[in-house]
Amino acid sequence: MQTADRLGQVQEYYFSKKLREIAALRAAGKPVLNLGIGSPDLSPPQEVIDELLSVAPGDVHQYQSYQGIPELRSAIAGFYQRHYGVRLDEKSGILPLMGSKEGITHISLAFLNKGDQVLIPELGYPTYTSVTKMVEAVPVYFPLKEKLSWEPDWDFLEAQDYSRIKLIWINYPHMPTGVKGSREIMARFVKLAKEKNVLLVNDNPYSFILNDQPASLLAIPGAEEVALELNSLSKTFNMAGWRIGWLCGNPELVSQVLRIKSNMDSGMFKPLQLAAVKALNLEADWFEQLNEVYRHRRKLACEILEKLGCTWEDEQSGLFVWARVKQQHVDELVDWLLYEKDLFITPGHIFGERGQQYLRISLCVNEDMYREALKRLEQA
Repeated sequence: MQTADRLGQVQEYYFSKKLREIAALRAAGKPVLNLGIGSPDLSPPQEVIDELLSVAPGDVHQYQSYQGIPELRSAIAGFYQRHYGVRLDEKSGILPLMGSKEGITHISLAFLNKGDQVLIPELGYPTYTSVTKMVEAVPVYFPLKEKLSWEPDWDFLEAQDYSRIKLIWINYPHMPTGVKGSREIMARFVKLAKEKNVLLVNDNPYSFILNDQPASLLAIPGAEEVALELNSLSKTFNMAGWRIGWLCGNPELVSQVLRIKSNMDSGMFKPLQLAAVKALNLEADWFEQLNEVYRHRRKLACEILEKLGCTWEDEQSGLFVWARVKQQHVDELVDWLLYEKDLFITPGHIFGERGQQYLRISLCVNEDMYREALKRLEQA
């Protein structure tokens, strides 16, 4: 059977292949520790689980609204007001999603034609590139200046011909580098998007992880005219497998994405939405407890990186530590760790060419696994 031409531009997701390889190694008796993937191992808040269990037996099994139940949209609006100081239109400026990954695809389908160009950070979430290619648009990678804490190369951005550029992806706090970003950087992107009449989208799943100043692009004056933001419960509330996220911002822009989404699913299971309401209304001490765990894990992860001869910047945010490999080629080190020490750590180049000398280690495993990894590295 002949496949679609677009598959020539789209490869299987790196972690999909790597997880299959790790499973095969484990099946062969190799005790592989996975220190690479950002899937939170901690439990969601107990109140959220209790809410799901309490409402699931009810009359909740029909199709749901394509825009999500009003209670969920109201909870998202309240969450943005309390934590980001942003007032959202909860009637038409919020669109619940089955994870922000879905949103990347829907936004691209709604706003991009074949041959359009998309500005993507040269280090970033691989899905920005794969979806751009899937819809037959063209990725254009804007440089990040390593010596300036990975700040965007504004000269490059200003020099582009914007006649074909239709969309800019940004991601603050940034993955994989862990840079928190700043109000100044986001304001400069908003100014650029307004001047060039380009859609600007911030992917914002890490704003509460090891970050004491959560921020939203939509808090920047003028952003409501040109910008959208993706967010989710996956990292903030340890609910990655629940697949609950949302898109928010300018109601007119959101409505265009709804035109795509409403043809691709029939709403989210209502008990999941009601449980999400409970999560979004938790007190701030939830984030404090969560980050205390990640601070302890980060210390152990950095001990591993030190043994590997890596260097890294302190005060990174998010669920990872991004570290530079000093001497070895990163793939040689990754293969040695996997096949000789039964440890998997992610090579930085899967996030872009500038990651060739970098590793990304996850904070999503318990402390005993880090100690076991250290023990293996100490063995001859």
